[in-house]
Amino acid sequence: MTPLQVALADGLTMTRRNILKIKRAPDQLGAVIMLPVVLVLLFAYVFGSMIELPGMSYREYLLPGIFVLTIVSSAQITGYTLTLDLRKGVFDRFRTLPMAPSAVLTGQTLGDVLMNAASVVTMALVGLAVGWRVHTAPHEAALGFLTLLLFAYAYSWVTAAVALALRTPEVFNNIATLVSMPLIFLSNAFVDSARLPGPLRAVAEWNPVSTVIQATRELFGNVAPGMPAPAAWPLRHAVTATLLWSALLLAVFVPLANRLYTKAVSR
Repeated sequence: MTPLQVALADGLTMTRRNILKIKRAPDQLGAVIMLPVVLVLLFAYVFGSMIELPGMSYREYLLPGIFVLTIVSSAQITGYTLTLDLRKGVFDRFRTLPMAPSAVLTGQTLGDVLMNAASVVTMALVGLAVGWRVHTAPHEAALGFLTLLLFAYAYSWVTAAVALALRTPEVFNNIATLVSMPLIFLSNAFVDSARLPGPLRAVAEWNPVSTVIQATRELFGNVAPGMPAPAAWPLRHAVTATLLWSALLLAVFVPLANRLYTKAVSR
């Protein structure tokens, strides 16, 4: 086998290991499943009954934002798990095994994508129950879900790099929350970014989270016909911009995270 094939095989083995860990920590899977349910019901019945949009239900406008909010929050599991493994000395045991070093991070991020897929499916089912609908062709809807999972995978590498740089679960949780909250709330998740004041509007329009939300809204057909078309390039070409953002995050943070992992286990 070539080195690439060995790395891929080892990565899949580590993915299986991370999935099997869920059997010993069902509360982790429960959090991934229950958080989307709570968020969908909370925002649908609290904000959904107070905000009106021209030409569509606010719940349909809201759900893509909840999808992205959840995958951004769930991506923190990658970093938190890595910091715990680092603290417990799990990485030192991995060093004694005949495996590709990259397999540890590959397995962690791929395992989290599978958990995100379960979370997205749960949100979609609950969303359908509260009034969310898809108004596009099946292939466009499928592309919408794949777009969500691609961004979730790319963002998991971001959290992996941050976790390996910080190295402690407590510090990582604090920093990750400080980063993820502005990403979500300075976006178009809950309101049209065009309604934000000057500087905040520019931040929201070029926020990658806004781009993913706009892309999924378009692919699910959840764009309000009475709202003006966005002016910023990332929102006018949301699907393309999302693919570019995901590729950029992967290009930067995959090698960075692997470099930080090598540095962490060599100490």
